[in-house]
Amino acid sequence: SSYGSAFICAINSLCFSVCVMSSVNSRDVFPQIALRPEVKEYLHNVYTNKELVAELGQEEAERVFESLLSCLSHPPSLTCLRASTHVYSLQDVQCRLEQHLAQQQLSSCYGDSVPSPILRHPLLPDVLLLPVSGPRDVSVLNSEVIVGAQCGSAVLRGAHVFAPGVLSAPKYMKAGDAVSVFSDVEGKCTRGAKEFQGKKVFLGNGVCAMDRAEIFCAEGPVRGVAIRMVEALYKSPSFDGVMPNEVFLQNLPSVVVGHVLGPRPGERILDMCAAPGGKTTHIAALMGNQGVVVALEKIKSKVEKIIQNAQTLQLDCIKAYCYNSIRAVSSDLTQESDTDAPPFQEESFDRILLDAPCSGLGQRPNMAINWSLKEVCSYPPLQRKLFTTAVRLLKKGGVLVYSTCTVTLAENEEQVAWALKTFPCLTLDPQEPHLGSQGMLGAALSHDQRRLLQRFRPELAWGGASDGDSSENLLLKASADTIGFFIAKFIKR
Repeated sequence: SSYGSAFICAINSLCFSVCVMSSVNSRDVFPQIALRPEVKEYLHNVYTNKELVAELGQEEAERVFESLLSCLSHPPSLTCLRASTHVYSLQDVQCRLEQHLAQQQLSSCYGDSVPSPILRHPLLPDVLLLPVSGPRDVSVLNSEVIVGAQCGSAVLRGAHVFAPGVLSAPKYMKAGDAVSVFSDVEGKCTRGAKEFQGKKVFLGNGVCAMDRAEIFCAEGPVRGVAIRMVEALYKSPSFDGVMPNEVFLQNLPSVVVGHVLGPRPGERILDMCAAPGGKTTHIAALMGNQGVVVALEKIKSKVEKIIQNAQTLQLDCIKAYCYNSIRAVSSDLTQESDTDAPPFQEESFDRILLDAPCSGLGQRPNMAINWSLKEVCSYPPLQRKLFTTAVRLLKKGGVLVYSTCTVTLAENEEQVAWALKTFPCLTLDPQEPHLGSQGMLGAALSHDQRRLLQRFRPELAWGGASDGDSSENLLLKASADTIGFFIAKFIKR
């Protein structure tokens, strides 16, 4: 087809760096995450609190904070895949994935003779890791496409550009054109623009799969890949639709959560804020698909996504409901205690996961967060309402795991301090596996209490660009260079 030949020509021009305007310096490409001044000051106060400064000293506390701002705008150095080990052996999944990536390598233009190795995590029996290399030395082309910040973050983790993510494209852009892709850091680009002069970050080069007119058609939103990334700044395989029954793309700390919860076959488990279902399906898989996993989510479209993921991963012990978890305790004392549908009687679950709604400040890569301080600080009251419900629904002797993907004290260690004070029936329990750091200073928790918490702190391992690391170094990095994340495990006595 004419598009096919244009695509090949465009790839060749990219591979041999034709149409070069300038070469990009990696430091210019990745500035620190952009935050509103009041949010930056708030986070600065968290990372330079009195307890921390007394232990580290002011200079080291400031250095760690600067590292946090830098690492948040970069992707982790490994992509984590959770294998469906309830159906297939890890070895078989790894073998099939190697074959798939070898095929993907042949059709890419990176020119690497050897595909990236697929590594097994030494402490997580259902995890495969793929090294991400970058930032790479990629040249900027004349033709520029601007994408939204969320789309940009996905591109930095190996995704192609889908049509809804495109904000601006050249006036005469056609399928087959080679283009440079930039992320709109501050959310100021108008959809449908022909050019953009605002703050933008270079993500790499790609080849258009659609004309401009198709992307911005008047009939409504268009789906599908608009630009295939062929020379990305961060080299990471694309997993869109790859072996969907066998692997699930998931951040490493999110996989750790399932193992810490420790589900067993035949148990009754509640996932209170379950969308999109990554942790729900992991819990079900760890139970060998035996027992009941109740998944609650208050947005209907998200419930459908949980059901879809459960079906794809061949897990039928998951019961998903559109329901507000805060109201999940039944006031009807005559109701049966083992009903799967909410609301539920008190003390009716063996284990509960509360992966709470949070400010999400640990997510990576993230070029900019435009939230106000009021929005960032709005989560703790909601988290406490959900936590109170969780304690009521948990059986005596049961396990409650609380987790977030944020870096504040108010949503993490301070919530633990509040919980231990408010619910004398709860005690902290050791976590297995414990791959992260201990809890952070600043919430007046004892050393022994902080030791029982698990906080993933990528800023502590941050060293800038990484390329060509050995497998041994990468495995050491796997548990350190992650998203920012927090886990607490409680037992109800």
